[in-house]
Amino acid sequence: MVSKLVWGGLLKGVIGIVALGVLNVRAADEKGDSRPNVIFVLADDLGYSDISPYGAEIETPNLQRLAEGGMRFTQMHNTSKCFPSRACLLTGVYAQHASMHDGPGHFHHSVYFGEVLQRAGYRTLFIGKHHSTDNPYKWGFDHYRGLRDGAANYFNPGKKRPSDPGLPAQKRRRQRTFVFDEEVVQPYTPEPGYYSTDTWTDWALELLRQYRKEEKPFALYLAYQAPHDPLQAWPEDIEKYAGMYKKGYSAIREARYRRLIESGLLDEESYPLSAPTHRDWESLSQEEKADQARRMQVYAAMIDRMDQNIGRIIDYLKEHGELENTVFMFASDNGASAEVVRKGKGPIGSMTRWASLGKDWANVGNTPFRYYKNWSYQGGIATPFIVHWPGVVPAGSQTDYVAHFIDLMPTLVEIADAEYPERYKDETVVPMQGKSLLPVLKGKDRRREGPIYWEWRGGKAVYQDGWKIIKQGDRPWELYDLRIDRSETVNLIESHPSLADRLKGEWQTWWENTEAYRQE
Repeated sequence: MVSKLVWGGLLKGVIGIVALGVLNVRAADEKGDSRPNVIFVLADDLGYSDISPYGAEIETPNLQRLAEGGMRFTQMHNTSKCFPSRACLLTGVYAQHASMHDGPGHFHHSVYFGEVLQRAGYRTLFIGKHHSTDNPYKWGFDHYRGLRDGAANYFNPGKKRPSDPGLPAQKRRRQRTFVFDEEVVQPYTPEPGYYSTDTWTDWALELLRQYRKEEKPFALYLAYQAPHDPLQAWPEDIEKYAGMYKKGYSAIREARYRRLIESGLLDEESYPLSAPTHRDWESLSQEEKADQARRMQVYAAMIDRMDQNIGRIIDYLKEHGELENTVFMFASDNGASAEVVRKGKGPIGSMTRWASLGKDWANVGNTPFRYYKNWSYQGGIATPFIVHWPGVVPAGSQTDYVAHFIDLMPTLVEIADAEYPERYKDETVVPMQGKSLLPVLKGKDRRREGPIYWEWRGGKAVYQDGWKIIKQGDRPWELYDLRIDRSETVNLIESHPSLADRLKGEWQTWWENTEAYRQE
């Protein structure tokens, strides 16, 4: 039944995406509503320097052109973990306030931006990874198609098909859950030819065509799984990067850092290259070098393919004159991941093998920062963030404004002239915790007012007025002046004890104020 629903001609899917180019035909008079379309594309476990606008050697020409035609943020932040980051992005409140701080469960005291924009007259669509037990179709999205869970096989998330060369590698015995509007499917076994990054874009394009003539703007949230493990990619994409990563960790990391500095995005004084945590490449055996080079080669191919699919939607929007009135945003839900899963057999990159990137390449992916996903250091919480909006966002601009995913909701509320509700699903809704980024997007110099908080399994931190205090696991508290040391290389806690105590108190007060919500 699902094959007929999805592959026979799924007329339900999601819509649309991104901005870049030169057509200016959008024609508000034809659409009847001059408010911009909104697209948020989210990558999964993508490191700060894993795309070319942020220093990568990986080919991402579509994101590069979006950056050149829009604005790059140097200090956008997530939560360091998939599902709480997505909760912040969807709701505009901290994951702790939405009861999404400890596991991918049910949202409370919050509302998705799909519901807010839907009430404001937008067609709202969501394609891809959600990472919650709730169905977005029942939370304000006109359509939801995708993976409700956290990660799945890219080629076949379900049962073995007759044409498969072996068993598709799965992370756990429990089959991954997919949702198609009201229909919950477990397992979901697609027709041959499925590759999630490609197919999810197909679903987006299908709905884009379906609603092309509608007299209302659309909001699309396209949440790819790439490049989260398993490391799986098409052979032709893998081949593009043959031999590139035999240079080893240091060579790639240092080259990325040089490009970041030479591009003018970062400056060497404020962003010193942190001490490496990867192994010495020459200490590895030839067999280990080959294995490690292959992992990064496939990882690069996955990011390349994601960019290709972003380009498909760009082309469609250009063809139909929607590009000039579309706000396109791109980010990652956390830093590159050091988590390791080993399942299945076969070459890395194939359907039958679940392999991971590992901490050495993750250190490279998060250049110039320290550590990785799940850590509250910048390597875990810093993300590339690109916003393209012709005529509003200055082309080729960048900003050092300190932002967080909680800022998305107030930004969308202002862009869409929407109202944020006080109650939803018979619960009081927590007021928005973020700040609208619209003034920043218009090129106005702004300074972050108020603190930003982090907490995720052993990591806790607070940022305020250029200072960040952090405690990771059993380590003692550390204090950094991010105004001059954004890579967190010089711990100043001993020389600023009063400031450290005040910031620790700020964090503790916030944590205590979230207690009632965390117990839902």
